[in-house]
Amino acid sequence: MKLTTKILIIILFVSNYLSAQIAPKYSNEFLAIGVGSRALGMGNSVVASVNDINSVYWNQAGLCKLDKQIEIGAMHSEYFAGIAKYDFVGASYKIDDKSAAAISMIRFGVDDIPNTLDLIDSDGNIRYDRISSFSVADYAFLFTYSRVLPIDGLSFGGNVKLIRRNAGDFANAWGFGLDVSAMYHVKNWKFGANLRDVTSTFNAWKFNQELLREVFEATGNEVPENGLEITLPRMLLGGGYLYNINDNFSLYSELGMQITTDGKRNTLIKTNIFSIDPSCGLEFGFKNIVFARAGVNNFQQIPEFDNTNSFSWQPNIGVGINIYGLRLDYALTDIGNQSIALYSHVFSLSYRFNGSNLLNKASQSRMPEM
Repeated sequence: MKLTTKILIIILFVSNYLSAQIAPKYSNEFLAIGVGSRALGMGNSVVASVNDINSVYWNQAGLCKLDKQIEIGAMHSEYFAGIAKYDFVGASYKIDDKSAAAISMIRFGVDDIPNTLDLIDSDGNIRYDRISSFSVADYAFLFTYSRVLPIDGLSFGGNVKLIRRNAGDFANAWGFGLDVSAMYHVKNWKFGANLRDVTSTFNAWKFNQELLREVFEATGNEVPENGLEITLPRMLLGGGYLYNINDNFSLYSELGMQITTDGKRNTLIKTNIFSIDPSCGLEFGFKNIVFARAGVNNFQQIPEFDNTNSFSWQPNIGVGINIYGLRLDYALTDIGNQSIALYSHVFSLSYRFNGSNLLNKASQSRMPEM
């Protein structure tokens, strides 16, 4: 092993160890929700098989498997009775037969929150006309690259992530992080791994202390100070098998797991150092045009009032249509209210096309007649 490689491993180990001492749980958790209705309908079990614009989130190594030169996609979902909105938009470009790149954005936010700090004026009068509104939103900008390796069936990819979090005029943060991933396909078997926040993601928070000081002191709270928030690495693993029933029908199944390194969480497998959340998904396809999906994930033990624990899990279903480069997917998460998470309707849309064909058509339309 080269000296530079040893030094890099030591730096990563020390960085993660020190981060673990000060890192809060659930930092940047909006990046753990997921994108794409196919993935959400299959219980997040797509790390080994994703091959479209949603690869920028689940496994960047799958981006180079795009079947068209350009793909654009978007997703929208709402949580807590529509109070919180979660959106994804992205565009990818296949550079050549071996590499691809993409740029995308994720937003999770609550808008139109009433600001009542100035509700009462200096004379003690209630002034509703002084109520304003603000938004609390988290943004992630992903810059993705993927390439096929010389080993048959093997590809790798990665993200450079720029994080922006803000709470109106009260506080905001900038963050930076890296993801790396790999994918290996052999015959009908598919395997994938995605290591997120590989060097830990750092968010630098800045608070508007002048705006908060009066209210915090009046309520006996400490005025928050500018600080650093650290997101520890997590790994997504997946393995699946594609069974071609006949020329028209196929069945794909995948097992996955998400491993977090920020201590004990309420997952099926947990220790004081890491926690593991397994998942399983199925996809039944007809001529690669119509798909029906199902999946389970989010296994938890829920404490009850009588000091006992109940077991919960999150079932999901979904459907999809893929025709003429247009892909429309729908997922219904947490059907039957089996887990403490609320169910949501999720829609995603993408379109794939060859940019060179459009350029050729445009140039031909501009050619003068002879």
